[in-house]
Amino acid sequence: MVRRSMTRSAPELSAKDLGQRLRTARQNKSWTIKQLAAASGCSESLLSKIENGKNLPSLPLLHKLVRVLESNIGWLFGDPPPERHIVFRAGQRPFISLDPLRRGEGITLERVIPYSDQHILQCNIHHIAEGGRSAGPITHEGEEVGYVLKGRVELSVDGRAYQLSAGDSFVFRSNLGHEYRNIGSEAASIIWVNTPPTF
Repeated sequence: MVRRSMTRSAPELSAKDLGQRLRTARQNKSWTIKQLAAASGCSESLLSKIENGKNLPSLPLLHKLVRVLESNIGWLFGDPPPERHIVFRAGQRPFISLDPLRRGEGITLERVIPYSDQHILQCNIHHIAEGGRSAGPITHEGEEVGYVLKGRVELSVDGRAYQLSAGDSFVFRSNLGHEYRNIGSEAASIIWVNTPPTF
């Protein structure tokens, strides 16, 4: 679910933009088109046309694709990034509440910069409610860097747990299994940067 503080309406997403986002989601899972076709029950040729912006998927197929790619409709149809913008003001950044059945409980992401396939970095502030935790451990390609803004969290990387407080930072390769949880008595926040963008 995406919650926005902006009052303007979101621009319409083009077939090309939709295809690029689906391709990015597939590549982040290190899947081929053939693997996605098998998992979603769709033909390779149709998937290729969708990714290249030459065809739009039906709504049932779209739901099936985001489910098997472990993505979500909110991310897929988020505002296309304002390519010429450099500054993103407080109170105007979108918040994303993660699906508790897929990504854990009590976690909201604040987009520091908008998603864009033009960016090589992704940066969010992870706001973790008391008792909140990510689903995991997860693995993917890339590298991650974080800085605890407030609260106390336990970060587990490759089976080893680290207790972190405000001011602590971390870095690790994303192909190591990782997860985190709030171990304090108040909400915690982590500024989290990863490359390449994952969602």
